[in-house]
Amino acid sequence: MDLLQEIEKLENLFTIDTAKLKQITEHFVNELEKGLSVEGGSIPMNPTWVMSFPTGYETGTYLALDMGGTNLRVCQITLTDQKSEFDIIQSKYRMPEELKTGEADELWEYIADCLMQFIETHHGDSVKLDKLPLGFTFSYPATQNYIDEGVLQRWTKGFDIAGVEGHNVVPMFEEALRRRGVPIKLTALINDTTGTLIASAYTDTKMKIGCIFGTGCNAAYMENCGSIPKLAHLNLPPDTPMAINCEWGAFDNEHKVLPTTPYDETIDRGSPRPGQQAFEKMIAGLYLGEIFRLVMVDLHDKPGTHIFDGQDISALRKAYSLDSSFLSAIEEDPFENLSETAELFHNRLGIYTSGPELELIRRTAELIGTRAARLSACGVAAISKKKGFASCHVGADGSVFNKYPHFKARGAKALREILEWPEKANEKEEDPIEILAAEDGSGVGAALIAALTLERVKAGNMHGILHPENFK
Repeated sequence: MDLLQEIEKLENLFTIDTAKLKQITEHFVNELEKGLSVEGGSIPMNPTWVMSFPTGYETGTYLALDMGGTNLRVCQITLTDQKSEFDIIQSKYRMPEELKTGEADELWEYIADCLMQFIETHHGDSVKLDKLPLGFTFSYPATQNYIDEGVLQRWTKGFDIAGVEGHNVVPMFEEALRRRGVPIKLTALINDTTGTLIASAYTDTKMKIGCIFGTGCNAAYMENCGSIPKLAHLNLPPDTPMAINCEWGAFDNEHKVLPTTPYDETIDRGSPRPGQQAFEKMIAGLYLGEIFRLVMVDLHDKPGTHIFDGQDISALRKAYSLDSSFLSAIEEDPFENLSETAELFHNRLGIYTSGPELELIRRTAELIGTRAARLSACGVAAISKKKGFASCHVGADGSVFNKYPHFKARGAKALREILEWPEKANEKEEDPIEILAAEDGSGVGAALIAALTLERVKAGNMHGILHPENFK
């Protein structure tokens, strides 16, 4: 078996050259535009009713609730008199597995209990309290015609609770608070990506885009209302800003430009929603390990190649058994002979590997990780081109961005190719567009959005407010 030939074939499948990156970016710009149009497109481009960037001078005490897949996080954030500074107290509560597929009432009651426990711990007697404003990070696809409303489109992250999809979650949440006597008023329902944008802009005014590169992927940026035809009927002043939650994992569901491989097609066919989230399935942490696993199984089963020949690979045949941290470990192996990778395969999968097989394993991981980073850069470049940002900061969060080796450097290199920047005079200078680690979007971001919303209502901007009486 000649593994070098196999490596070459994989390189041809997974490598994306500069010309292709530019083509993808051009199409991406068009799709962003289409998402804002009346007809709409694959990318939802949801208006969030967050209508300004923070100045850094916001003050006050706010609560933030982040309802994730594994934990419920409650934060109290105090925006101090010092510009761009905040104090935070937070508690995490486990999200019990049985709640995720139970009754809706049980879920909201549990959340109300956690909030009450938090308030009693940090404020003592809840009866004497004025109602505290809350920003609720609800990171599930939701339609928002108002900032204090969210109609769940569909559950993700392992939730499947009947009677919530297609409904506004806010009244359910508020009813549970009322029953439990929790002194809270919901000010804003937000998506974590919008929170990431706003929290990052609070501490760094150059921040113009917020991104998540984690289990899933997404971006948010500030558009002006005059460029959002689907909101034209509201007659908002054209230069008024509006944060857009792109939900860009759905980019190119039609497969016009994304260079998919047979492995990507296998993932799509076996996924809960075939034909959806095409972009996400090529770049998000949930899928990177699975793409790798499919390549390995294919090369074992292929007549004439037979990697791991004569071995039992039943552990490797289990779908979604390898996550992106498995690839991270392979790419981080510092040894010339890849001894850590050999150990990983033996301990996790019961497979013994030869020298040439280890080389193939390492190269496959590099190809998949590099492709993800380069495709991610197309989205950032597309927003930058659409908005005419010649230079800005991009705040990024998520496990892939924070933990995957070389992801940042590979993304930066792709941006340079797409946007045709000249070579740097010295290595230390910033790129025109720098992707940096974001601030805490689901905590600080949610609190800031609650603050900004209260501020704009006070100033008389009532757009996208369903219940003005909650803002008195």
